[in-house]
Amino acid sequence: MRAIVLLFFLMSLLLFFSVYISPEIFSYTGLLPLLIPVFMILNLFLVVLFLFGRTRLIIYPLIVLAVGWKFFPITFQWNQPATPNEGIMILSFNAMFFNQSWSPKSKESISNSIEWARNFPADIKCFQEFQQDFSTPSRNALKLISKDGEYQYKYHSFGGSNKRSQGLAIFSKYPIVNDGMVFDNRTNNGSIFVDVKIDKDTIRIYNTHLESMNIPAEELAELEGIKKNYRETIRKLKNGIVMRARQVELLMEHIANSPHPVILAGDFNDVPYSYTYFTVRSSLQNAFEAAGRGFGFTYNKVLFFLRIDHIFTDHGFNVHQFKTHREVDYSDHYPISAKISWKSPIQPME
Repeated sequence: MRAIVLLFFLMSLLLFFSVYISPEIFSYTGLLPLLIPVFMILNLFLVVLFLFGRTRLIIYPLIVLAVGWKFFPITFQWNQPATPNEGIMILSFNAMFFNQSWSPKSKESISNSIEWARNFPADIKCFQEFQQDFSTPSRNALKLISKDGEYQYKYHSFGGSNKRSQGLAIFSKYPIVNDGMVFDNRTNNGSIFVDVKIDKDTIRIYNTHLESMNIPAEELAELEGIKKNYRETIRKLKNGIVMRARQVELLMEHIANSPHPVILAGDFNDVPYSYTYFTVRSSLQNAFEAAGRGFGFTYNKVLFFLRIDHIFTDHGFNVHQFKTHREVDYSDHYPISAKISWKSPIQPME
């Protein structure tokens, strides 16, 4: 029993420290953190078991839980939301191309997701998998979400034809004084930024969509499908994890050189138990951890227990509210929003 507990103890510590090892060095370390929630639950079970058994072996799972305590607040929060008058509301939404059909019958109707995105009262809106169609008024998302000039400032990075295109977009009520691209991996994945002038302060907003897994959700819905495609699934998982590690390092280097305080939003395609998450978290605070409630799951498919959409901010900001809009189920991701304030003049990042 002692040997088994000691082995489990060492395996737990290895998992906990794997989030600090870049998958570029050893790709399979990126898969290990996915087991962290399981090992945390098992160690909690061992504590209860050994407590009743009155054995000194309880020291091992207690040490594991103490070392891994940092994983609890990134998993579950119970913050009381504040309602400050000051500050700005940030929205991040992977819109799944606004779930639009190209059939002739849908030409006249505006999709529910565009309508919701248009009317949500955020000051700055960040979209991933944004779809634009200049040929059809009901699908002209740039014009519709601009809301008759209320969001007259915008920046986007699109790929595709002249009439229909897809990519990233940022809308702002406040003037955009600078914009640019951090990286552009494919039509849908990439990272862009804008510098927004709010009164006397300038804030840099990043909108990011890191590498996707490209694993159809239906393949994971049935056990038979998992058995049949497990090798291909593992390969895609590993390749995606390695690519995101490269992308997040480029992103954090860009953020480190920002002349303005930073808000980072987007679809990271990575859970909190990952090298990607901890790399960003080492410099920025996560809005869910600061003001979220519950588990904050953001994925709207068979793997419903995933939180892969995030909003991070410079530590000079105060996060008062964070919400996962689970009532909005038009996409395979739920939108997320955060209310953020600061003391003016805000100090630039060190």
